[in-house]
Amino acid sequence: MRIPEENRNLVLLATVTLFAGLLALIAAAFEPESSTAQTTAKPTVIADQAPVRVVGPPLVLNTNPREHQ
Repeated sequence: MRIPEENRNLVLLATVTLFAGLLALIAAAFEPESSTAQTTAKPTVIADQAPVRVVGPPLVLNTNPREHQ
């Protein structure tokens, strides 16, 4: 059984897709299940994060390019 030349790219794409899907299923099977203790972690509040230093001039949007110098 030979694959016609015009169908070889499609067969190659289907083969790679099947192998990638199989690999993803195998990886998902060995992944540990998340426990409820891990999923109910304390959410991070934005106020708790350290401030970020901005370098450079502030961004001023050019809403009307014709009036720009």
